[in-house]
Amino acid sequence: MTLVLVDRAGTVLGALPPYEVDLPWWQEVADVVAGAREHHGVDVTVLRLLFADQPAPPGGKVTYLAEVDGDPGPIRPATAALVPHPRRAPYAEVGGPADSLAWAADALAARGRRLTATAQQRTWNLSAIWRLETDTTPVWLKQVPFFFAHEAAVLSWLGEHAPGTAPVPLAADGGRVLLDDLPGTDRYGAPAQERLLMLSSLHTVQLVASGRVGELLALGVPDQRPPRLAERLRAVVARNAPPQHVADATEPARATSTDLPEPPAGRLGDLPEAPAAGPADRLAVLLDGLDDRLAELAACGLPDTLVHGDFHPGNVRGTADRHAVIDWGDSVLGHPAIDLLRMCERLADPEPLRRAWARSWRAAVPGCDPERAVALIEPLVALRNAAAYAGFLDAIEPSEWPYHADDVPYWLAQAAA
Repeated sequence: MTLVLVDRAGTVLGALPPYEVDLPWWQEVADVVAGAREHHGVDVTVLRLLFADQPAPPGGKVTYLAEVDGDPGPIRPATAALVPHPRRAPYAEVGGPADSLAWAADALAARGRRLTATAQQRTWNLSAIWRLETDTTPVWLKQVPFFFAHEAAVLSWLGEHAPGTAPVPLAADGGRVLLDDLPGTDRYGAPAQERLLMLSSLHTVQLVASGRVGELLALGVPDQRPPRLAERLRAVVARNAPPQHVADATEPARATSTDLPEPPAGRLGDLPEAPAAGPADRLAVLLDGLDDRLAELAACGLPDTLVHGDFHPGNVRGTADRHAVIDWGDSVLGHPAIDLLRMCERLADPEPLRRAWARSWRAAVPGCDPERAVALIEPLVALRNAAAYAGFLDAIEPSEWPYHADDVPYWLAQAAA
């Protein structure tokens, strides 16, 4: 990677010679910062992506804009047009991270704690994350763009109504939130038995939330219940419908850090087989039957509730038997099966999770039909994913589009399959 350096006044100083880092995901910048210090003796703060030599991550040759405080020493000449953009996140602006760190220091001081060291972990169009050392225990500073700004309110709500299921904010200000450290690790790759515990914890949350939808709407949680969901699904297909030559989603697809596996065969409800093999025709058939499908889904009897929206094991932190759910920025009001399907990601046999989830809902809502609900919603979840990525593209500046652009056609093809 190459870092184009800018000072606190916004003056481009030049560029560091390129160097390599091992982690290929562009938003993970801890190694980028460490590499600048190791190879060039410069302390930097990464602001945002400028260029990449390939259309999407992972890997490749990447250029970032990075802020440096003080004289960086000998560097190569470089130019960069630092043009303002209305959709740029505050933490991607010159001086933005410093402002947020100063806010965090003040918030800690108000609680009798002193900030002693900072370490940038991640920055991209969906979040900026810092690990902060204090004179007691570590804390985390997270800052999100405007379309995730309800996350702090959701965390506070969870602390009141479902204590222990999520981290509780120490302080919050707009898109900034300060969180105490959680013991353990992010549970990427958790086995099925551990995922069952995660689903059980979320089920407790969703039972409470199903009776408090009005409160959550007032907090700014996006509404993706019918008919809002139907509007979003129709809009994303209308704007991005694949041409007839687009490959089926049953062909190998680009792996991303947020992939879900292909929907299992025979799990698409009772939708008649599409009259033509093209993905565009299949999506048209799916949308033609959308209102009926949503009506059948509602008739299954499961309540609309708080949906995490990205409920994979990496968004659960803790140990094998004790954990908390993190990263609620994607949360919406909608159908609980959305989270089940995300948690079934990359499991060789997801059926034990599906059966346990169904038993929990049948016990909570006698007479409901969870299995039928999952079959009906499965292709709609793929369309919902396409709509979510399309929404990101609408809300971020073009230089950040490579993070998400490939995901919209990928998920439309999954829905067609």
